[in-house]
This record gives sequence, C-alpha cells and structure tokens, in this order.
Amino acid sequence: MTEPPVTKTRYPASAEEAAALIRDCAGSGTPVVPRGGGTRLDFAVSGTVLSTAGLAGIAVYNPAEMVMTAGAGTPLAEVEAALAANGQMLPFEPADSRPVLGTAGEPTIGGVFAANVSGPRRLTAGAARDSLLGVTFVNGRGEVIRAGGRVMKNVTGLDLVKLMAGSRGTLGYMTDVTFRVLPAPRATETVVVTGLDDAHAAAAMATAMSLPVEVSGAAHLPFTVAGRFLSGALPQGAATVFRLEGLPHSVSVRTEKLTAALSAFGVITWLDEPQSLTLWRQIRDAAPYAQDRGKVLWRVSVAPTAGHLLMGALRLHAGADCFYDWQGGLIWLRMEADPEADFLRKAIRQLGGGHATLVRAPDRFRKDIPAFEPEAPAVAALSARIREKFDPRGIFNPGLMG
Repeated sequence: MTEPPVTKTRYPASAEEAAALIRDCAGSGTPVVPRGGGTRLDFAVSGTVLSTAGLAGIAVYNPAEMVMTAGAGTPLAEVEAALAANGQMLPFEPADSRPVLGTAGEPTIGGVFAANVSGPRRLTAGAARDSLLGVTFVNGRGEVIRAGGRVMKNVTGLDLVKLMAGSRGTLGYMTDVTFRVLPAPRATETVVVTGLDDAHAAAAMATAMSLPVEVSGAAHLPFTVAGRFLSGALPQGAATVFRLEGLPHSVSVRTEKLTAALSAFGVITWLDEPQSLTLWRQIRDAAPYAQDRGKVLWRVSVAPTAGHLLMGALRLHAGADCFYDWQGGLIWLRMEADPEADFLRKAIRQLGGGHATLVRAPDRFRKDIPAFEPEAPAVAALSARIREKFDPRGIFNPGLMG
C-alpha cells in the first residue's frame, strides 16, 4: 500500500500544543493528517501529519467503575493488557487491520474510535461508538473541545461524541477518549453447523439469534473459504458458527439448547475455548484475505437477510469470494479481478440499502472509486454543513470522506 506523501510530522504532547499547530495550519491552509499508529492508511492525503504518539497513557481507570480514560495515542495492546489484568475487555472487539492491509505500526485506542472499529461481538455489544462516553479533540479553528463524560447518564455532548466516532480524522484531532468496558467472559464455546449453503445458513443464523441463549457471534464461512480458518481444522465443507460466552455452567446449558434448536439444519460439532478464541480472532481480522493483497477487498454492510441475495447476484456477474459476519449483515468480499463498484453498490440499493467500503485495492482502482459509500444528496448536504462547522477551512484529511 502506498504511503501518503507528507510534508512533515509533528508530535504534540498536549491538546493545547496540538491546538497551536492546527491554528497555524488553518492560517496557511495546510492540510492536517491526524494519525495514530498508521495501521489504516487508506489514501494518499498530503499535508502536515499530527501524530498522537505524544498523547499516550492511561489517565484514569477504576475497574469497579468499568470506565477508562486514555490518551488517543495509547497503544491498543496497552489498553487491552490493563483490562485483561482485571478480568475486563473492550466489548466491541476491535479488529487488527494490519494483516489485510499489509501495514505496520501499533493500533491506538484513538484510532479504534476514529475508525469505529467493531468486531463480531457488535451483534450484542454494539459498535465502538456505543462504548465511547467522552472525547477531547481540537477542531479546525484550533479550539480544544471536551464532550461527554465518565458515565453514560451524563449526556452532555453525547451526540458530539458519536459524531467523532467513525469520522476518521475529518472533523478534528482527538487527544483523549473515555469509554466503558465490560467483564471478560469466563468461558467460550462455538457451535458449528456443517454443510449449509448461504441461504440455509442465513435461516440458521436467524433461528439462533431469535433464541434466548445469548449468542455473541454468528458467522457463515462458505466452503470456498472455510478451509482457511483454524489451519483447516474445521469440518470439511461450509461452516456456520455460533459463539456463546459467559460463566462455564451457563455456556454449557446454552450450548445444549442451541444445539437442539439447530440440529434440523445439519451436522453439528463444537469447538473448545482455545479453538474458539482463535477462530473468532480470525473472523474479526478477516484473516483468510491477508494473502493476495493485490486483490480488491470490500467490507459490505447490509440487512442480515439480504447478504446471501447480494452475493447470489454478484456471483452471476463476477468472480468473488466472501464470508459473512454479524448474522450475515457484514460481508468480507474479495473480488478476483475488477472491483465492480458500480454493480455492487447498485445491487445494495436494490436490496434495501447498506454500504460498501473499499478496504483494499491497487492504486489504479483507488484513484477512481470512492472508498466510502456515496451519500444521498440530502445526507451529503448535511455532512458538508457538519464538516463546515467543525473545520471551516477544510484542513482535516481533505477528500478522505465525502
């Protein structure tokens, strides 16, 4: 992947220092490129890079409150290690993009929220933005803004907090984040149904999610990709997988109930905890597509019942490989040749809506294809007004989104 051309990199050590740098850039019209660990370099945006490396460290963490405040540049690994030492976790299960993008660096907690990175547990725990309680950032005027608080009931600035999550550095430069955490499960087990086609897998996942067994992950791995998980240890053929987490006895009872409910769909096997942890980490990181990085990779979000219909239409038109997460609502889609952006996005609209994000593509495609789903005119106008309020000179990541 091509590194963005930059003029210089700065490492502010405080929000106030960052604000002064941003005011200088706004005055000269110099683009500003906020950067955490550099693991999700999507586009060649030139300008002054403002790294968050100087804004690292866990500021406040009381495990009893299940809330943490950390500098935006704090390595994700440091956050997760502190939580694991107290039997806690980030509920939204952030993915590691380095394998599929071929990037280096260390993911940061600020970057996770800036990109709204959410893994398989999003089904039940929500996205990263749903755990974000507060944020401090510098806007395009060089003003330090503090929004939200340390408890969910403090809704001051809550909408502002949600706007920053997923904005990918186009609205401001985040300096610290406050977020909720949850207890880590004591046990994990995975139920595997073998041999289902995409349509029957969608029905099985809908059945599982309708049951009171608290499934925390539901994914379908078609036969073309299933062998690339767990080093080929899954039963031969397509695998539809369901994760159950919690206290050991509870997981055991719920696994029995889920197995009974799914027995009519196909042959059932089970994965123990070590295999389960590995499998869901591989699903989270789209591990089968870490190879052949020259091939186009899409991240498609649609209604869970529409995923297999979308792939059926696409496979009649072009060569494609995929697997499904989020009960079929998230499709990791690798194209064998051309991106087929127009066909894909038109098909998504015809099936009720959603969005397709271009995760990876050769440079010859990237320059002509919007990486993010083009917005409807009314939404685009609203987004433009929001960006104008946050960043009147348009210096933050110009052209990245919208």
